[in-house]
Amino acid sequence: MERVVDLRSDTVTRPTPEMRRAMAEAEVGDDVYREDPTVRRLEELAAEKLGKEAGLFVTSGTMGNQVAVLTHTGRGDEVLVESSSHIFLFEAGGIALLSGAQPRPIPGRHGILDPEEVRRALRPPNIHYPPTSLLCVENTHNRGGGTVTTVQRMRELASVAHQAGLAVHLDGARIFNAAVALGVEAAELAGPADSVMFCLSKGLAAPVGSVLVGDREWIERARKWRKVLGGGLRQAGVLAAAGIVALEKMVDRLAEDHANARLLAEGLVEIPGISLDLDTVQTNIVIFDLDPSWMDASTFAGRLAELGVKCGAIGPQQIRMVTHKDVSREDVQYALGAVRRLARE
Repeated sequence: MERVVDLRSDTVTRPTPEMRRAMAEAEVGDDVYREDPTVRRLEELAAEKLGKEAGLFVTSGTMGNQVAVLTHTGRGDEVLVESSSHIFLFEAGGIALLSGAQPRPIPGRHGILDPEEVRRALRPPNIHYPPTSLLCVENTHNRGGGTVTTVQRMRELASVAHQAGLAVHLDGARIFNAAVALGVEAAELAGPADSVMFCLSKGLAAPVGSVLVGDREWIERARKWRKVLGGGLRQAGVLAAAGIVALEKMVDRLAEDHANARLLAEGLVEIPGISLDLDTVQTNIVIFDLDPSWMDASTFAGRLAELGVKCGAIGPQQIRMVTHKDVSREDVQYALGAVRRLARE
């Protein structure tokens, strides 16, 4: 096939030439002994960018989230989560399996939690209830369509949680997308949270890794849980080097991905058989529904792939497309042309 436009996820991005050079030339040491200078530099840079005291390099966003829950909770605790959040739906039951905690889902609007709904979910001490110790927030929200929780809403959610004695963990896998969309520093969004995880391997285009940040004492406890989960890497500076380039060079260009997602969405909404809420297209994710009388999502994705465009079927009639640094404006136009071709058949 001459052309392939891969819109399945921003995780399919390939490292830039600068990242590859940095990886090849990285100064390394044994990170379990804390002797890898490149990992230490990445952790310090990440903490600085997010306004926290310390950072911890982890292999993936899922590992980062699960380490955070393990560090914040005890067995039998309750964890408040948004009902369509990644940490609840797409981490293989990790909260229950690893922490022995009970996730309690709260429906949001396009993934955005309402502080009053969180307040109503809080229960008084009672022998029949598990103690609630943690609120998890996702920003941007994947299944919400890349929707953004504002700084003010983050503050309101954290205030409700902290007043009730809960810690707040921010699944900020795409927090830099949120910050760019809002025109604020990522540290403003991270400020109200006690811990934050963000991914280097999505829109920032590094090949591997995420970083967990928080206060220094908390990160030291998290470091042990990372070890328990098999995350004690050795000469990990080879990976961390790409993460440094990602943080230093790849954040501002996320606005281009957002513009391409908007172009994609505005084209899709004009195609018969597609339903799409443009208000949810705030960053780099476009989620839309297919009319059942046209075709199901799995068939749509398969036929579109034959035309050189990859996407994700995320429900019986629902499709997700994600823009990223390896998708150009011309690629978006090509993808729209392929969908229009399907609609004409």
